[in-house]
Amino acid sequence: MLLAALGLLAFWLVSAPRPLSADAIPAHTPDLANGEKLYHASGCHSCHLPTAASGIDTALPAGGTPLKTPIGTLYPPNITPDPETGIGQWSDLDFVNAMQQGIGRNGSHLIPAFPYTSYARMKVEDVLDIKGYLATLAPMKNAVPSHEVFALPIVRRGLGAWKWIGFDDGKFKEDPAQSAAWNRGAYLVNGPGHCNECHTPRSLLMTSDMSRFLAGGPHPEGDGKVPSIRNLVGRGKYKNAADLVLAFQNGEILGYEDMSSGGMGKVQANLAKLPEDDLKAIAEYLLSLK
Repeated sequence: MLLAALGLLAFWLVSAPRPLSADAIPAHTPDLANGEKLYHASGCHSCHLPTAASGIDTALPAGGTPLKTPIGTLYPPNITPDPETGIGQWSDLDFVNAMQQGIGRNGSHLIPAFPYTSYARMKVEDVLDIKGYLATLAPMKNAVPSHEVFALPIVRRGLGAWKWIGFDDGKFKEDPAQSAAWNRGAYLVNGPGHCNECHTPRSLLMTSDMSRFLAGGPHPEGDGKVPSIRNLVGRGKYKNAADLVLAFQNGEILGYEDMSSGGMGKVQANLAKLPEDDLKAIAEYLLSLK
């Protein structure tokens, strides 16, 4: 009995949320244009869509469209600035803790289907720019359902222990041996773009297997596979960087069906809204991965 009690105490301490404190948030005036760009790069709209039945404009990230996963059905929240059901009352600290620490406003761990494990690599100022852009959207009242996950409170608490092995909140570091464009592409792919979350297979403990970084694996929703995005030219997927940029911009409209199939259709629609220089940077980085 004593050992069990000590084990429970140890689990409780190890799994405790460790949010950032207010002094971790820099004084910053949001750059709304940058926030809009990173909103699209981060795929916020794709995951936080309202359902058609809600009657809410689907151009707004009011949340509620179910996401089926191996652990249950998740309902992405409303991230419009509605003060009651959205993030209208969130502070900068609340937002950064969610985006980069995986800790909700109520202090509980967030399920990493929300890709904070990638967003953690972003500059805090970029995260605040996204929040600034979200504040310009029309507020939509939409209370989404709770996640349908067995023993959800226990799962959330257990994520605190998982974070010790599955979560690195270190920021992106540029490679001085590479070009400015390559580094920009690496930042967009590994931070806001969170490509790793789907294109890198997972270990038994559901951590990213970085020995097979972006080499493809089982689909995170449990149905089918996600392809490798390494050696894209060598495998004959694209002719060169310009060809890949055209695919980002046009998808199946110009015959790039692979870029618009499955979940990539939404990703491509987001990528098409990025400046061409950013798309060229992403292409340069991805095509360097052999």
